[in-house]
Amino acid sequence: MLTVRAPATSANLGSGFDVFGVALETPADVVRVERARETTISVTGAGSEFIPEDPEGNTVGAVAKALDAPARIEIDKGVRPASGLGSSASSAAAAAVALNELYDRGHSRKELVPIAAEGEALVSGEAHSDNVAPSLLGGFTIVTDDGVTQVDTSVPLVACLPETAVSTRDARGVVPDEAALDDVVSTVGNAATLAVGMTRNDPELVGRGMDDDIVTPQRTALIDGYDDVREAALEAGATGVTVSGAGPGILAVCDRSSRRAVAGAMIDAFDDNDIESRAYQTQVGSGATLYRD
Repeated sequence: MLTVRAPATSANLGSGFDVFGVALETPADVVRVERARETTISVTGAGSEFIPEDPEGNTVGAVAKALDAPARIEIDKGVRPASGLGSSASSAAAAAVALNELYDRGHSRKELVPIAAEGEALVSGEAHSDNVAPSLLGGFTIVTDDGVTQVDTSVPLVACLPETAVSTRDARGVVPDEAALDDVVSTVGNAATLAVGMTRNDPELVGRGMDDDIVTPQRTALIDGYDDVREAALEAGATGVTVSGAGPGILAVCDRSSRRAVAGAMIDAFDDNDIESRAYQTQVGSGATLYRD
């Protein structure tokens, strides 16, 4: 049996809609696989009761099918579904690495990105790679039609997850079809600033580059208490705050000395809105890790 731990992720980062992503040091999914005549899936852990075990309806089943690698697959969810932290991508990335190794398919991590993205299509309706890429490769990733660019960095982060849910399909449904030129120019500038900040491991630049006037404002309306949580995080020392992926998770960038204060402020702000939450004091981390049992 092979075991793979694949990290949660945060996509978009505000200004990089459908392009930017980061791997989080915590939380993570753990997937175990062994050869079988046909694929079966069992799921335990966070939100497991909401995840189908039928291979035809599970992201991991889609990966097994794409790799022609039937297996008995056990998924231990550390990343809650409908969190904005790449839950389906974590499982898909872990399965892709494990099954690629189990059947000696010989794909590189970058070659596994579109394969793992096939699982994402079951969740969002399209095979997006902005979550699976960082879960597979680690660090900060930039996904374009030409492939994936990856940067190793360790920018400190706080990911705060309220006990509410936002459907990925609903979150995509509020994305505007067009934008004013001034907003596009501003967002491009912010995205460039963020990317430079990642290459320099600079939380100040990354935070400044997260602002976005096109997609993020539409998605914040789906998250109760967002404005209060954002303000509280900034007052506690965060350099930037945005929606994590499709939400409802909220991502804050800060320096290491501020992480605890930022995490506490975000939890308190949700609590003031009568919403329970938990915060992960984390950082940009490594990608999927393979273990042999």
